[in-house]
Amino acid sequence: MSEPAEALEIADVQSSHDTRRIPIDKVGIKEIRHPVRVRDRSGGEQHTIAVFSMYVNLPHDFKGTHMSRFVEILNNHEYEITVESFKQMLSEMTQRLEAASGHIDMVFPYFITKHAPVSGVRSLIDYQVTFSGEIHDHKPTMSIKVVVPVTSLCPCSKEISDYGAHNQRSHVTVNVRSRGFIWIEDLIDIVESEASCELYGLLKRPDEKYVTERAYDNPKFVEDMVRDVAARLNADDRVAGYVVESENFESIHNHSAYAMVARDKEREPA
Repeated sequence: MSEPAEALEIADVQSSHDTRRIPIDKVGIKEIRHPVRVRDRSGGEQHTIAVFSMYVNLPHDFKGTHMSRFVEILNNHEYEITVESFKQMLSEMTQRLEAASGHIDMVFPYFITKHAPVSGVRSLIDYQVTFSGEIHDHKPTMSIKVVVPVTSLCPCSKEISDYGAHNQRSHVTVNVRSRGFIWIEDLIDIVESEASCELYGLLKRPDEKYVTERAYDNPKFVEDMVRDVAARLNADDRVAGYVVESENFESIHNHSAYAMVARDKEREPA
């Protein structure tokens, strides 16, 4: 004789009542890998692996959230992740988990084919990209962060030295909240054009001569880097707010040089 249906039900402990009256700001899953397709500016798409972190708020009277639902939501979107599908994931997550707010980070390597400046030889170079989304009261916001490796050459070293100048590889990080659509490549172009010189995956000897002399003719302090990139973002109507950081991995010191500029253009009109 089979047991009644009520006896087969499994207890939902997460939904039970909690008496500590302490709400949780973020609860969810962190650093789950998932294959994605990302569209690029050339009209193609890239297949890559992204690391997702997904969170919602939890009211004070709920004991826990349903962790499996985060994974279900991610898998429902399969491989193609766009800005629009990212917003849909935010809305779906808060609806299914009955939350007032939510947050998703998606971190992935993004590759661009570059041509060496003289020989034209092709090679790939990678950039770390982060899509971040938040939703509060059904209103989603999106930001894009890109870490761009570049070369910086010290103006002071060039000025005081009889020959040569010290240079270093730098990471310029741009985190942008946009009003309209911005390609990842657009942000990379802005940063690379304001560095002493951009980087390439493969260089022949004529190319190496070019990038060395290009950096020497275009010296930049870490302060110059963030100001010049910020000026470009100030002039771009697609950008609603930004944070620009530059870390120079010093070649003559055992520490980095660092600078940061942040601005909310909607609160601080020019």
